Amino acid sequence: MDAALDATLLHTVSDGVATVVVSHPAKRNAMTAAMWRALPGLLDGLAGDPAVRVLVLTGAGPTFCAGADISSLTGDDDPRALAVAAEEALAAFPKPTLAAIRGFCVGGGSQLAAACDLRFAEEGASFGVTPAKLGIVYPASSTRRLASLVGPAWAKYLLFSAELIGAEQALRAGFLNELLPAGRLDKRVAEFTRVLAARSQLTQAAAKEFADGRTDRDDHWEAQATGSDDTAEGVAAFLERRAPRFTWTP
Repeated sequence: MDAALDATLLHTVSDGVATVVVSHPAKRNAMTAAMWRALPGLLDGLAGDPAVRVLVLTGAGPTFCAGADISSLTGDDDPRALAVAAEEALAAFPKPTLAAIRGFCVGGGSQLAAACDLRFAEEGASFGVTPAKLGIVYPASSTRRLASLVGPAWAKYLLFSAELIGAEQALRAGFLNELLPAGRLDKRVAEFTRVLAARSQLTQAAAKEFADGRTDRDDHWEAQATGSDDTAEGVAAFLERRAPRFTWTP
C-alpha cells in the first residue's frame, strides 16, 4: 500500500478542545504535501467553530512529527512555501494552541510546534531543526519565530548544527513549557486545556496578540474590554466564590 494513502490529519472537538492529530505512522508522522495543504483550511474551520476554545496539536502514536515527507512532493511543489503557509496559519489561530509532543519533533514538526502558543512534551522526546543537513535556507519567518522563542544563541545552535537535542535541553532552552514523565502527557494536557477553556477568551485573545508583538490593535482591545461583561462577571464570580461564566467570543 502507498504510505501516502495512510497519511491524514484527524481532528475531534470535545468539551471546548479541538485536537488535531498528524497521522502518517509509516513515516513517523512526516507531513505529506497534501497534509501541508490541508492544515490551513482545517484550522480555519476550527477557528470559526464557537464550540472550540483551545486547540491541541499532536501526533499519532509515539511520535509528534518527523518533518516533511519529501517523497510526496511533486515537481510543482515548493516544500518551504507549503510548510510556511501551514506554520503561519497555526500561528494566526485566534485561540490558545498547545503542541503535545512525544518522540521525534524534527524539521517541519519543530516548525509546527514552534507556531503553537505552548508546548508540553513527554520525557524521551527529541527536537531538531535540520535544514543545514540539506543545504536549505530556513525561511526568514520561521527563523525569527524560533529566535523569539528560544533566543538567538539557541536558534543558531539548532540551525547551524542540525543536531537533535533531548527534551531536558529543549526545556532549558525555553522551547518547552512543561516536560512530563512517561505516561503523564495526555492527563496533563487534558487538565491544562480544561483550565484554558474555562478562562476568559477576551483576555486570551488580547494577550495572544500583545505577546506576539502586534501593535496596531491596542484601541480595538480597549474597546472590546469596555463593551464586554467579562470583567464584571469575573469579579462577581470571585466575590461569590463560584466559577465565572464568561460570554465574550472572538
